[in-house]
Amino acid sequence: MSKHLRRILLMSILTSLLAACAGERPDNLGVRNGQLTGCPNSPNCVSSQAADGSHRIAPLVFKNGPEPAFARLKQTLMQRRDTAIIEERPGYLRVEFRTTLFVDDGEFLLDGEQRLIHVRSASRLGYSDLGKNRSRLEDIRRQWGEKAANQKS
Repeated sequence: MSKHLRRILLMSILTSLLAACAGERPDNLGVRNGQLTGCPNSPNCVSSQAADGSHRIAPLVFKNGPEPAFARLKQTLMQRRDTAIIEERPGYLRVEFRTTLFVDDGEFLLDGEQRLIHVRSASRLGYSDLGKNRSRLEDIRRQWGEKAANQKS
């Protein structure tokens, strides 16, 4: 086998392995009865609507109107290199977060009455995410808050 053919074969195998790490896009995401999909028992998911402490994360809280807060969130997400908006409906965003090898699913649900944006992020594959979903949402919270502070200035 020639060196060139071996290189093509190796690249094909590596590409297939990387594609497998992305996993299939879940079909159970979205809003049902005002709630985001619950987290599985595994520690690779966080949600502001989770009842248990291991999966619970604080929602995004805003003081001004819900529409500007949600628009600011969308702008924040669009500026991130690891994020792609997959679905957008009034008061709901579904995104994919990409790392080098994996794809995670994120959701954001506006609750205008409570002045909250509920958040959820879950890994498609594996059991543990080593805290990646939580740290990513906290980073988004920080960026979103900085945008609010800058808009007041």
